[in-house]
Amino acid sequence: MNPPRDQRRLVPAYLATTGRARPSRNTLDRLTVLHAPADPSETGLRPQQRRLLELLQPGPLSLAEAAAHLRLPVSVVKVMVADLVDAGHLSARAPVPDAELPERQILEKVLDGLRTLKSSR
Repeated sequence: MNPPRDQRRLVPAYLATTGRARPSRNTLDRLTVLHAPADPSETGLRPQQRRLLELLQPGPLSLAEAAAHLRLPVSVVKVMVADLVDAGHLSARAPVPDAELPERQILEKVLDGLRTLKSSR
């Protein structure tokens, strides 16, 4: 299905990355959190890069969210983000890891407590 004419990208996705298909860093993930500085220097940046920095001004977004807002494939945004991080215009951090599961004994005590509450009603 094609997007409506007024929502089509004016520039093909491959031009946003100057024709490259792979980012310069292999640490970027769909859940990587992107942060832009409060006053980004936009000199020497391509329009898509400026748009990404403007998108991040209100607050951080994941790489996948930024790609959705920009209506670009995640792979293209990965290349753009890697370039911006390498140039110092953007910072990226790994997503927060899943919390460790509590010990089984604690869960059993909670479950026992809930059963006790239920039976006392």
